[in-house]
Amino acid sequence: MDLRDSPQEARFREEIRGWLREHLPEGWGTPAFHAPESAEERVAFGRAWQRQLHSGGWAGLSWPREFGGRGAGVIEAMIYGEEYARARAPDLIHLSVGTALVGPTLIQHGTAAQKARFLEPILRGEEVWCQGFSEPGAGSDLASLRTRGDVEGKEIVLTGQKIWTSFAQYAQWCILVARTDPDSRRHRGLSFVLVDMTSPGISIRPLVEMTGQAWFNEVFFDRVRVPLENVVGELDRGWDVVRTTLDVERGSASAYEGLRVQFQRLVQLARRTPRGEGTAAEDPVIRQQLAQHESELMILRMTGYRNASRLARQGQPGPEGSILKIFWSELAQRIQDTALEILGPPGLVPAGDPAAVEHGFWQHELLWARAGTIYAGTSEIQRNIVAQRALRLPRG
Repeated sequence: MDLRDSPQEARFREEIRGWLREHLPEGWGTPAFHAPESAEERVAFGRAWQRQLHSGGWAGLSWPREFGGRGAGVIEAMIYGEEYARARAPDLIHLSVGTALVGPTLIQHGTAAQKARFLEPILRGEEVWCQGFSEPGAGSDLASLRTRGDVEGKEIVLTGQKIWTSFAQYAQWCILVARTDPDSRRHRGLSFVLVDMTSPGISIRPLVEMTGQAWFNEVFFDRVRVPLENVVGELDRGWDVVRTTLDVERGSASAYEGLRVQFQRLVQLARRTPRGEGTAAEDPVIRQQLAQHESELMILRMTGYRNASRLARQGQPGPEGSILKIFWSELAQRIQDTALEILGPPGLVPAGDPAAVEHGFWQHELLWARAGTIYAGTSEIQRNIVAQRALRLPRG
């Protein structure tokens, strides 16, 4: 396999690098840049940056041109993800439900009216979306959800509760799955609907995570009325739409470069952290762990390319995305564990330490990485998918 860029790909890569150098906020990546402090300011900053990406032609890179995208191929999208991560450009995680999940799902399953109404505002950063899938008793086992969607005339009336709903307190819209056929079981009788978060009957309760942030929320629906025209796909047959969303969520091939940048920061940490008469980088145990992570990152990169190759051939992600999701989420945790081993106990109590900023970064990443093996389907669920859909093993 030749992983070198073709001349066309090399030009595309340089175009991205040049645009980012020219348009990143003044002082970006230096102490001179005053980062937004509150969550509301970070959301506003991200939406402004998304508008700039859209103006430059970098929003919805792989979306078809007729829907406001650039029509780029899978490899071009990977190159963009690599260069964006290398530049450490602004994190747009709070917009990712719309750009990474809702957009591709609507492009594949939405009506012409739904595409015309929602796709362009997503690309311009005008509307933030959240994902109303998980419930207190239906997380990884999404098919056991209990939120009801009673069809009354030309409306669906939603009653129930969602949990772990990221960014709900900032979202204007929500993709939600409800049981619209009360007599159905498991994957049957579910509908995928688009919910206006300003609708009467919705209440949001933020949940403070162990990082100290409150991105997740509980969301309660008390007879919330949604027009039937907001159903994506067919009524009572929403599971196919759900699977598209989950496959897209799990199948991202761009995880490699973000972890690669973090690993480089880890190596620098090891080189400047005292250990005995030398540094942590000279400790044979730490050196072995760093070498292991280097090897794992290469495996991750190859797995990403394999997933991208399938996507390029067949046009949609498949069970290989679950392999990718298992590997990067568990590798991220191993990298954070190594950082903590390098820092030692002071890494957990950064206050008053001259390296407090660096310690605080790794402390946050250590805690946040715990979520990686849970969201988008736990590692256990992903292994079941690999066994059943990729290896064709019987259900246990």
